[in-house]
Amino acid sequence: MSGAGISTDSGIPDFRGPNGLWTRTPGAERMSSITEYRRDPDLRARVWQARSVHPGWTAVPNAAHRALGELEATGRLVAILTQNIDGLHQRAGSRRVIELHGTMFDTECLSCPDTRPMREVLDRVAAGEADPPCLACGGILKSATVSFGQPLNRKVLDEARKAAESADLMLAVGSSLTVQPAAGLVGLAARAGATVVICNASPTPYDGLAATVIREPIGKALPELLTPTKAEPTA
Repeated sequence: MSGAGISTDSGIPDFRGPNGLWTRTPGAERMSSITEYRRDPDLRARVWQARSVHPGWTAVPNAAHRALGELEATGRLVAILTQNIDGLHQRAGSRRVIELHGTMFDTECLSCPDTRPMREVLDRVAAGEADPPCLACGGILKSATVSFGQPLNRKVLDEARKAAESADLMLAVGSSLTVQPAAGLVGLAARAGATVVICNASPTPYDGLAATVIREPIGKALPELLTPTKAEPTA
């Protein structure tokens, strides 16, 4: 399972870390509230401007993303459960990526099922629409991501739970493991008998379940952790 910390080396800030978005910018967390987003058109206008310059548009996978892609190619990694919305796992070659919190590259309407590529809506913003409405019904548009106060997609969460319950090992990388229900997947895997390894810069509520806790930088630790040990030469 991966969180925002795995993407910081790609230039995408995390949220709660020392240099995190919410740490450096008081009030930024309000922009992730679905209640505030529905209520305040001025906030929506600010969010649309922020979406247009999100670093995810230009970010490239880093060594940690690539290490997981290479591990999947060996057949030993069966799924990535990610809290991230940046698509970097897929760009690093991973195929079974379960996006718990959605994707920044599509939009959704809060009133109807209409979805469209994010770039189409950002073009409307660039043309002067501060808060572009849904073209299908006139409702409020947002990114196809899960905001605070929104439930996770039930089918996506069920798929993630099945993967967690069937795991031999759960590697949690770059997540504070404080946002539920995603964080609870670590406990679910542990209860089902999986070994838990946590790689995160700061303590998490699930460290007590882990067989190993790694505090080294993710971009260094993950490639080393996933590199098979070379066999000793025989006499």
